[in-house]
Amino acid sequence: MNGNVIIIEKMENGDLVQIDERDWNTWMIAMLEHSNYLLVADKEYEMVEGRLNVSTGKMEIMVTSIQ
Repeated sequence: MNGNVIIIEKMENGDLVQIDERDWNTWMIAMLEHSNYLLVADKEYEMVEGRLNVSTGKMEIMVTSIQ
């Protein structure tokens, strides 16, 4: 079972920028419970919050960049 996940970066000025979208398998989604940080294209982000968008059937994860 897979789920489509969108990762959205919250910029310092408050803008939201989509940085990734892909299918995640069940294992990857389950690991969200044990993770506070993730890597996208070798850049580290802190996960701020997540939501399930029922209208689109996608999980959205908001992150901030670790500088």
